[in-house]
Amino acid sequence: MTTFEFQGDWNLTKLRLKQRWTQLTEGDLQFVKGRQEELLAWIQQRTGQTRAAIEHALNESCATCCA
Repeated sequence: MTTFEFQGDWNLTKLRLKQRWTQLTEGDLQFVKGRQEELLAWIQQRTGQTRAAIEHALNESCATCCA
């Protein structure tokens, strides 16, 4: 598994995640704030995407907004 850390503005991170996965709600992202493993599982459950695809998308999002 690829390890990633959210850094910077959590509100900006949430915005990017909700843009990428419109199924996610504000409540979903409040629940998982700071818990990366739970975030991966939650997105996988909501979207049906593979864990690898989700990790790749998260890493791309984090690279562009959370450095």
